[in-house]
Amino acid sequence: MNNSEQEIVEKKVRRAAGINALHKIGAIVAEEQQADAENAKVLRWFVRYGWIVLTGSALLFAYVFGLI
Repeated sequence: MNNSEQEIVEKKVRRAAGINALHKIGAIVAEEQQADAENAKVLRWFVRYGWIVLTGSALLFAYVFGLI
């Protein structure tokens, strides 16, 4: 193989390795985005319904200690 053909092969190998790395990075980013979406869903639930749970807990606490 002459020098020109070897350079072409090396370029193609580097390109393939780069594309593979980009796919792996894309998969990692997608996993992180999925985890962030799940965390946001849980946080929205607490914001939406947390006050009800907190109020119920406070009432139960007051009832147990005879305050109401």
